[in-house]
Amino acid sequence: MALGNLFRRRGEVDRAIRIHQNLIARPTLERGQRNTALLELSRDYMRAGLFDRAENLLQELLDTSAHAGAALGHLLDIYQQEKEWDKAIQVARRLEGLNGRHMHPVVAQFHCEQAEQAMRHGDAAGATRLLKRALNHDPNCVRASLLQARLAREAGDNRAAIQVLKRIEKQDIDFLPEALPELKTSYAALGAEPELIRYLTDIIDRYRGVTPALMLSQLIEAREGIRPAVDFLTGYLRQRPSVRGLERMIHLDLESSEGRARDDLLLLQDLTTRLLEGRPRYRCHNCGFEAKALHWQCPGCKEWNRIKPIYGLEGE
Repeated sequence: MALGNLFRRRGEVDRAIRIHQNLIARPTLERGQRNTALLELSRDYMRAGLFDRAENLLQELLDTSAHAGAALGHLLDIYQQEKEWDKAIQVARRLEGLNGRHMHPVVAQFHCEQAEQAMRHGDAAGATRLLKRALNHDPNCVRASLLQARLAREAGDNRAAIQVLKRIEKQDIDFLPEALPELKTSYAALGAEPELIRYLTDIIDRYRGVTPALMLSQLIEAREGIRPAVDFLTGYLRQRPSVRGLERMIHLDLESSEGRARDDLLLLQDLTTRLLEGRPRYRCHNCGFEAKALHWQCPGCKEWNRIKPIYGLEGE
């Protein structure tokens, strides 16, 4: 058994499979040892990408109630990789009943996956039902709120979209940057930018990131001109230094600069752009995986809803 596992860890999956198959074929093998060999063989098949074979072995183990926790965990991995979300939901519920692990947030993500599939097929009603299920499982599911807002906006109900997006602050304020572009679009469609300005002014004190301030500076520039936008941003950056905020302020100052001052600002703009362009914006709080785009499931550790914006001088 140890030798087969060693081969699998070394990437020699074919040799691991042969060893574990030979073990299972022994007629004198004790039941407990056979079940352990079946579990290891299923892991071999998963490593080789033979998910159908692995699934059959894991179902056999569940039928005998052997290694139930491990078998359900591996089945959950398989169904996620194969995007069989109904089966993944069933397995997650069984896993929760078996070991008491809180699976509601994960099940909510599975319903969101189903909702996105429905949206791609133009089934808005089906997507709406699935998103309600997601929020029933996890009232703090930000992803479900973002998708609900998109559905409302596509249906022309921008007021409803705004109401849903404002809910994200209470669900998890760290995801506010994901909601703000949609909020801006909905307020613009209603011609209600002053309402957005009031909302951003109010939320800046509660949110530690720079995105609301950047958006507010854009709105101030559009309504009052460059100088008030620069004054606002200068005051903000004195209290909360940010490279992204500095980049925005340089852009504003370039509009009214000439000669040597403009050349210096262009140099600073180039430096800040280079500094930011290679920086990741998100990090997994479980394994440390970093990315430039938001992933609801971490590509590194496969955990759900653990990737969030990076805060700090060069981040949010």
